[in-house]
Amino acid sequence: MQAVVFDFNGTLSDDERVLARVYEELFAELGHPLSPAQYFELLAGHTDEEMFNRWLGYSNDELIRERVRRYNALVCDGSTVDEDVRAAVRWAAARMPVAVVSAALRNEIEPVLRAASLWELFTVILSQDDVTRGKPDPQPYLLAAERLGLPPGELLVFEDTDVGVASAKAAGAYVVGLTRTLGAKRMAAADELVDRIDVRVLESLCS
Repeated sequence: MQAVVFDFNGTLSDDERVLARVYEELFAELGHPLSPAQYFELLAGHTDEEMFNRWLGYSNDELIRERVRRYNALVCDGSTVDEDVRAAVRWAAARMPVAVVSAALRNEIEPVLRAASLWELFTVILSQDDVTRGKPDPQPYLLAAERLGLPPGELLVFEDTDVGVASAKAAGAYVVGLTRTLGAKRMAAADELVDRIDVRVLESLCS
């Protein structure tokens, strides 16, 4: 493998429960209550536009801005990126290009990674802003490979949702499924599964 690529929500940033809470509160205010179980079953891993369309039947920029505002208020201190993940990113970045490929928007990825002192380590940051088709479509990972100047098959990808796994696999990448968000059964299509990201895991996969 010649580059390591991380999904953001739930992977670099252990924040899927934060997102579930934000969506739960916002959808309740809009008259369409959502349970945490419904979030993880139906929405996790998709773009904002797709999530709003799936649950409300419509989406607009104002709703997405409000969702991001609420999210940033909870996570912009970088506390959702644990020390093991920070060490793993630093280990990988010292050896090869590292990238982020996310369904999140750049203005929510950047504050978290800057607060975690990781932003400058990434060669490519690819967000919802950069694509016309989000995960599970392969476009995000194909574009990331292009920007890295590598064949997709040379990407070692970490994902925490089945939607993300489908996107990376369709692009031809080697995918490691992080089980903490959806469990091993939902992540079974990944090439292999881990329950955490740390230096030991990176060393094993990159050896």
